[in-house]
Amino acid sequence: NVHRTVGAMLSGEISRRYGQDALPDETIRFDFSGTAGQSFGAFCVRGVTLRLEGDANDYMGKGLSGGRLIIYPPKASLFKAEETILIGNTSLYGATGGEAFFYGVAGERFAVRNSGANAVVEGLGDHGCEYMTGGVVVVLGLTGRNFAAGMSGGIAYVFNEANEFERQCNLSLVELSPLEESEDEAELKSLIEKHVRYTGSTKGQRILERWDAMLPHFVKVISVEYKKVLESKKAKELLNG
Repeated sequence: NVHRTVGAMLSGEISRRYGQDALPDETIRFDFSGTAGQSFGAFCVRGVTLRLEGDANDYMGKGLSGGRLIIYPPKASLFKAEETILIGNTSLYGATGGEAFFYGVAGERFAVRNSGANAVVEGLGDHGCEYMTGGVVVVLGLTGRNFAAGMSGGIAYVFNEANEFERQCNLSLVELSPLEESEDEAELKSLIEKHVRYTGSTKGQRILERWDAMLPHFVKVISVEYKKVLESKKAKELLNG
């Protein structure tokens, strides 16, 4: 717990020597165990993967900048990971890129101001994806209240099997819709497959095994204005051949 901001100095040195996006994926990988202090994996750059068997405190992945973070509970644990808090509050705050996979539940304000990272989590607390402007977040379980407040960009896919999500979502800027486009399904499935491969998520595996039956339970959360921008971009691409 006294070891805070693990990975930040490494990422800073990489950026100084090679640039933020110079290293190929998985150039450097660290495997940790136990309880991480605050800001584990902060500002982690491309080419760096931090894997933690245990749990982490607040601000995990703050400013994630292209790296990959993987956290899962101890393999010998007996509790249900998909129902247990794994990481603290304000994880992935201000992330700009990279990937994160969490086999457990996040605290409050998950992915606040995320502008480019992709993440999969089993559930989360209040104010998830607040002020999000980019990236993709997949939630395989329940969310707290006020989800997507101020969300102006990016996409969230929420597994709404219990049909409780709509009252938890702040609909002032976003709309909820089923997955209608093949691009949505491909993107969602790819992220869940990675999540299962990296963390061993049993819930993720169950969803994949019954994909056709489970897919209708997913809700797509997207800003109304951001949706217009994407549709306009797609129309121009089709027009230009």
